[in-house]
Amino acid sequence: MSAKYFTQFRLTDADYRGGNEFSGVVELSRPMDNDSDVTDIEAVLAKNFDLRRSSVQLVSWSRLH
Repeated sequence: MSAKYFTQFRLTDADYRGGNEFSGVVELSRPMDNDSDVTDIEAVLAKNFDLRRSSVQLVSWSRLH
């Protein structure tokens, strides 16, 4: 069962220094087990921007129902 999350995040890669804060919906293949485990969301965002996961900093997120 998939789960959608509304996210606000920053990209720390040098290419995004001028405008680096974004928001959007991320869909995971399964719900997060723990709200403190954000690596799945960061990994999806990094893949979408063709960046390393370490270049994505999740600011806030909430599950969409």
